[in-house]
Amino acid sequence: MLTLSNNVEIPAWQLEFSAIRAQGAGGQNVNKVSTAIHLKFDIKRSSLPQFYKERLLALKDSRITKEGVIVIKAQSHRSQEMNKEESLERLKALILDAIKVQKARRDTKPTRSSQRKRVDSKVKKGQTKQLRKRVDY
Repeated sequence: MLTLSNNVEIPAWQLEFSAIRAQGAGGQNVNKVSTAIHLKFDIKRSSLPQFYKERLLALKDSRITKEGVIVIKAQSHRSQEMNKEESLERLKALILDAIKVQKARRDTKPTRSSQRKRVDSKVKKGQTKQLRKRVDY
């Protein structure tokens, strides 16, 4: 079971784990043991609240398929258990990031002083460049 908040949980039967062989260096252990984990979570068939589902499906994330299945591959650890824990943490982080409501940005007006400083610096740069020009007699 994966707990997201006090009243939202994902039951274990909705999470599908499969062990696969990890990629990369690691010697004989990599070739013999399936330590990497693929975690699959179907958003549409889950028991998450509708708000969570809508926000997740609206994400433009490469880990979410067109069918609405989140696929997370964890292979950084040497043990299957550690990779399983890491995949659960990454799923939790993805869901919690998706439901965060972004604060609306309000446009601010630059101060008169900052406008003046900006124009003064532009004038100074222009004068410096003017002095670099060729002198005609």
